[in-house]
Amino acid sequence: MGVQCILHLLLKQYTVKTTIRTESKKKQVLESLKAGGINNFDKLSFIEADLTSDKNWDIAVKGCKYVLHVASPFPAVDPENEDEVIIPARDGVLRVLKASKNAGVKRVVLTSSFAAIGFSKSPKNYLFTEKDWTDVNVPLTPYIKSKAIAEKAAWDFIKNEGKEMELTVINPVGIFGPLLAGNYSASIEHALLGILNGDIKETPKWTFNIVDVRDTADIHLAAMTNPNAAGERFLVASGEAMSFFDIAALISKERPQRAANISPSLKPIDADFYVHLSTDKAKTILGWNPRPKEDTIIETVDTLNI
Repeated sequence: MGVQCILHLLLKQYTVKTTIRTESKKKQVLESLKAGGINNFDKLSFIEADLTSDKNWDIAVKGCKYVLHVASPFPAVDPENEDEVIIPARDGVLRVLKASKNAGVKRVVLTSSFAAIGFSKSPKNYLFTEKDWTDVNVPLTPYIKSKAIAEKAAWDFIKNEGKEMELTVINPVGIFGPLLAGNYSASIEHALLGILNGDIKETPKWTFNIVDVRDTADIHLAAMTNPNAAGERFLVASGEAMSFFDIAALISKERPQRAANISPSLKPIDADFYVHLSTDKAKTILGWNPRPKEDTIIETVDTLNI
C-alpha cells in the first residue's frame, strides 16, 4: 500500500519523503517503483524511522505540507500478548501526528481499516457506514482491536492537541491488486494464496470486501488535497462482499489453468453471513470510482508467481 502511494505521488510530480524501517528496505521499494514505471527518483528521498521509536520522525515530516501514514503492524500469527500489536499501532500513529503538528503539516491522511468499523455487529440485515465503530470491549483479534484503538487515538489527538492540523482517515477493506516486483499485501498472503495453494479447505462463515490497491492509493491522494475531506473518514470497497468460495469460483471460471490446487471442499455459505457496507461518502465527496472487484482479483492472480 505504501509503495502504491509513493508511485501515485511521483507520477503526479510530488516531492516525496518516505520512511523505511531499515536501510535494507530501500532496494525493494525502488524495485517496486521501477516495476510501476518510475525511472527518475530525483523527487524521492528515504528516512529511516520505526513506529516504536521517536527517532527521525521530526526529520521525516519537516517541510511537508501533507503526510500519509499508511503503516501498521499486521502479524502473520496472533501474538500471545495483544499489546505487541496494539501498542506500536497506537503509539506509532501518535508519533506521526505529534511530529506533523510540530512541523506545521497541513493535513495527515491516516490509513485505518474496516477493522475499526465493522467487527462488533452481526452483518445480518445491517449496512455498515463511516458512523460505525468496532467495540474494542468485545472479543477481537489483536490486529482488529489495534486498528480501532489507533484510529480513536488519532481522532482524540486532533481534538485535544491537533490545533489547526487536519486529519482525514481512509478505512479500506481487504486490499488486493497486481503485484509490483513481488510486493504483496497481507490480504493477498492470508486469503488469495491460501485458496490457490489449496491450504484453505473450508469456507468460513464470514465474508470480506475487496478494494484494489491502486484505487486505495487514488483515494489517499484525493483525501490529501480535497478541502471537504478534512475531519472525515471514508470507507472504501469495491462492490459486494465475497466468500472464499466466491473467489475460488471466480478464479476457476476466469483462470482455470491457475485453479488446479483449489480445494473442491470449498462450498457456498448462507447469505446471512455476507457483509454489506456503503461507500457512498467516498464517491460523493471525493468522486471516487473503484474498478470492479472481479478485475482486481484476476489481475492479482495473473501477477502471482506460484
